[in-house]
Amino acid sequence: MDTTYSVRYREYVEAIWEIEEEGIPVIQARIADWLGVSRASVSEMVHRMAAEGLVTLEGEIRLTDEGKHLAAVVVRRHRLAERFLSEVLKLPWAKVHAEAEVWETTISDDVEAAMWAVMEDPKTCPHGNPIPGAGYKPPKMKPMSEMAQGEKLRLERISEELELDAEMMRYLDEADLRPDAQVELVAKDPHGALTIKVNGDPVGVGAHAAERLFVALSS
Repeated sequence: MDTTYSVRYREYVEAIWEIEEEGIPVIQARIADWLGVSRASVSEMVHRMAAEGLVTLEGEIRLTDEGKHLAAVVVRRHRLAERFLSEVLKLPWAKVHAEAEVWETTISDDVEAAMWAVMEDPKTCPHGNPIPGAGYKPPKMKPMSEMAQGEKLRLERISEELELDAEMMRYLDEADLRPDAQVELVAKDPHGALTIKVNGDPVGVGAHAAERLFVALSS
């Protein structure tokens, strides 16, 4: 990774990458919400990033080629760290996102290569999000909120946005709502909250989460 860029630059390009990945327009207010910082701080930072050639600010905020390269490295190492922490070090699944935020800025090229090797080339993080450069080919997916009553599908991916909520991740962990879990929609209330069965057990899912949990469509 190019060490000329500070940790703060890396946090911002990572956030922009992840927001784009969710299909959300990247504007300053959204970055502020994503990172939990003031809009004034975002305004100052993105203008500095534009001056460094990492983003463009015409309408939406977009990563330049250099910005995309930096973001891909940061996101790749974050998601590799998540897998390493959960699979090799056996850290509780719900805790690995926060720990990986620390690891992602300290992993060297050699350590990254060793992590790839010991985990036999993983394609996604433990939450189902693709590792940049791993060659992941996603199945067709839809939000859990769009499931029909009685439909049974496999959970494929948990949005990075939900990963920012530690309490939500603990709930998903306790409910066994992890990638590959079999999900059946039992009922949906008028406000979008769901009652589902996860591997046969009943679980409640709020409307916000239901829009950010993605199930793989049957072939």
